[in-house]
Amino acid sequence: MKNFIVINEEFTCKNCGFKNEKHENSCRNHCAKCLYSMHVDDLVPGDRASKCQGLMEPISLNSSAKKGYILIHKCTKCGKIIQNKCAPDDDREKMIEISLSQKSQ
Repeated sequence: MKNFIVINEEFTCKNCGFKNEKHENSCRNHCAKCLYSMHVDDLVPGDRASKCQGLMEPISLNSSAKKGYILIHKCTKCGKIIQNKCAPDDDREKMIEISLSQKSQ
């Protein structure tokens, strides 16, 4: 993505409290355990300019031949929707749960 700002740091999930380590080959932008994220970026991934700071709930899961699995997050505070690539260490059972819940809607 154009102007992507690389920030790869560990963080503690605001949803479940899991301590997430740095991602080895990319930037970790959601919790590997519960798959929640935070609405911290505004216009460009990594800009940390969002004033919202709401929890981003994983609402669906898509797949792409080029990018693999893609999580769709929706901010629980403002409603913004953002796509995030899944990481190899993301909880697969949680991914399946999200996938099954979107099919039942």
